[in-house]
Amino acid sequence: MTITAAAVLFAVIWFMTLLVVLPIRIKTQGDLGDIVPGTHSGAPEVHHMKKKMWITTGITVVLWAIVAGIILSGLISVRDFDWLNQMGPRG
Repeated sequence: MTITAAAVLFAVIWFMTLLVVLPIRIKTQGDLGDIVPGTHSGAPEVHHMKKKMWITTGITVVLWAIVAGIILSGLISVRDFDWLNQMGPRG
């Protein structure tokens, strides 16, 4: 795995994790009963963005280490996903 591939893998995992972490513990204006005129009641009032970024980064480091370890060990390779045998015979 090249450095560029490792960075891209980290970025993809980071953004996927962020999309999972974002809606956790969000407090909307509708939940708090303090809706600002002209905004949606589902708009976040308290979002803890900095904390969520750190949590996302921590989870990503662990997941990236696991995935990178699997890739570098050769346990799973691109040929394992060649179900139609288009890459030719192994060997």
